[in-house]
Amino acid sequence: MRDLRMAFAGKEVLCGIDLEVGPGRVFGYLGPNGAGKSTTVKILTGLLGGFTGEVTVAGVDVRVDPVEVKRRVGYVPENASLFENLHTAELLQLVGRLHDVDEDLIEERAVRLAAAFGLEARLRSRISALSKGMRQKVLMIAALLHDPEVLFLDEPLSGLDVAATILVKELIRALADRGKTIFYCSHMMDVVERVCDRIVILDGGRVVADGTFAELAQKSQERHLEAIFAGLTGGTDGSEQVAAILAALEAR
Repeated sequence: MRDLRMAFAGKEVLCGIDLEVGPGRVFGYLGPNGAGKSTTVKILTGLLGGFTGEVTVAGVDVRVDPVEVKRRVGYVPENASLFENLHTAELLQLVGRLHDVDEDLIEERAVRLAAAFGLEARLRSRISALSKGMRQKVLMIAALLHDPEVLFLDEPLSGLDVAATILVKELIRALADRGKTIFYCSHMMDVVERVCDRIVILDGGRVVADGTFAELAQKSQERHLEAIFAGLTGGTDGSEQVAAILAALEAR
């Protein structure tokens, strides 16, 4: 990204972002609600136009060929609308075909990935019958099915149980070790702190911090990412809000 800018109704929400993320990296992209994280990801995945600046993903100019970008990336959105009446296997077949994956390979990968995520018995279940956690696993499988060069993860652990959370965290690291680029957005600071090689904090559409966790901690003299984040984005530890909530409950 070079001088990436985006505005809605005349209000600039990305104010000149300059970032480069290389292969084999787990890149944490953080910010409070409204900071511009989701807008950035939608631009990078070819889902949102109208921006200014230079944006290249996997060597492809997003403005020139957003469809080619979609072929090369996997995307797990925070909130996804799935085709409720399709069976899990049908949805994965659709995704595989959209990415021009060979039919036999679609079936083989779908079965093997579903088994790894504990969903093999749900391949013939309708999406509408799946729990939140199961849907999240389906999203992850769909994002991985075509073996993308770049993986965009927006709150990928949402709804997952402990075992699945551990699996995904280990998978993220393993994919990076294979040379994949992982672009990771999350509010789960402890996870970002542990799995990300580099962390960028966004506030008001601008980068306010960029570095490894160790570098950010040394600069801020804070021991935890939550405290670093709060200090840079004007947040608090929540004690005042907790006191206000308790006071409201005590009112008679």
